[in-house]
Amino acid sequence: MAGLPRKLGFWGIAALLWVTPASAETLSDALATAYRNSGLIDQNRAVLRAADEDVALAVATLRPVLAYALGANYSNPSLGDETSITATLSASMLLYDFGRSQLGIDGAKETVLATRAALVDIENTVLLNTVNAYLAVRRSEAFVGLRMNNVRLLTEQLRATRDRFEVGEVTRTDVSLAEARLAAARSGLAAEQGGLAQAREQYKAVVGVYPGRLAPPPPTPAIPGTENAARDIARRNNPQIAQVQHQVKAAEIAVQQAARSIYPTLDATGQFSLDDDGDDSTSFGIELSGPIYQGGTIAAGLRKTQALRDQARAGLYTTGLLVDQQVGNAYANLAVAIASIDASDRQVRAAQLALDGVREELLLGARTTLEVLDQEQELLDAQTSRVSAIVDRHSAVYQVLDSTGMLTAERLGLNVPIYDPAAYYNAVKDAPLHNVSPQGKKLDRVLKAIGRE
Repeated sequence: MAGLPRKLGFWGIAALLWVTPASAETLSDALATAYRNSGLIDQNRAVLRAADEDVALAVATLRPVLAYALGANYSNPSLGDETSITATLSASMLLYDFGRSQLGIDGAKETVLATRAALVDIENTVLLNTVNAYLAVRRSEAFVGLRMNNVRLLTEQLRATRDRFEVGEVTRTDVSLAEARLAAARSGLAAEQGGLAQAREQYKAVVGVYPGRLAPPPPTPAIPGTENAARDIARRNNPQIAQVQHQVKAAEIAVQQAARSIYPTLDATGQFSLDDDGDDSTSFGIELSGPIYQGGTIAAGLRKTQALRDQARAGLYTTGLLVDQQVGNAYANLAVAIASIDASDRQVRAAQLALDGVREELLLGARTTLEVLDQEQELLDAQTSRVSAIVDRHSAVYQVLDSTGMLTAERLGLNVPIYDPAAYYNAVKDAPLHNVSPQGKKLDRVLKAIGRE
């Protein structure tokens, strides 16, 4: 801002602040950087992979279990020392459990879908925070520019007032008023410079790097034409609603699973043993087992899953209301910002005309220095309000996208590799043997692709 002309009005500052400089960092650049650098997104991708593995764990319960045991025994009877070694190979497999294991698989799959929706919601949040951080830096830069221009104008006015005082046209009081207003302007500039420093730190926390020269925000993306249309889209696409819907389904499956805990389980077993004398033994069997009395544990577990199901259903209702509120708030903010831009445009023009008139009347002796200073402050306030309104309008549009679930890297067309949440799931859903089976080798490739190996 040091190169600004001595008397640069608001529209001159606006031209410098809202015209793209060469090699400036765009909002799309910031969004892409935040998407790549976000630790929060990486954290929730890891949470999703853990949920994917729960499906593999549930699938594994339907497969045979093989185990071995090696034992050595030493004894010292009266006839002399004896040592024996045995090796045992055992196998077991679930034959039938009235669908409990399959329900466990179905519930794990619903949890995966809920976690995927949560990841989309995190992505929306990260990108919205990036937009807000970007706009906050732009706002602070504009405020600093306005304050610097105001300080320069007041410095010139103080110089002119002192010159007029020397020739007796004004009093010492006029000089003091000009000095006080300049001191206040310098204080305001320092405050805005501090605000800009804070905005830069917030930008780094969200994006991962400090901002360079930021370009003006691009034209805002298209949004639904009406609030009601946006509400309908949000009900279908908002990831918060999708997450809770799958949580409700998982809770309902958990109730069915708990209700079948009273039924028995049928297992097949087999065992082969060999001792150091070469003697072997083999056995096969079928085992039916089930509870008779467990002190009320089964009933308590069923009631607990029912309560958790009811909690999830209630959460779906309240989440729907919350999403409706988010859409309504976003459109209200957008309407306020649009009205504020129009009003502040009028206010800036009127305040500028009034300031020009008051300055002319001051030269004629019809106005006082204090009146000129007050009018300059009114113009500064109007200019500041307009900058805020422009920023608020951009922010409100992206709030609409966030509330409707459309603020994602894919929908925004960001120049980044789009994360595929199904890739890891497809590699592990059948519980592959790592580095051995074809599915395990596929998993190796997926892990390498996401940089986790």
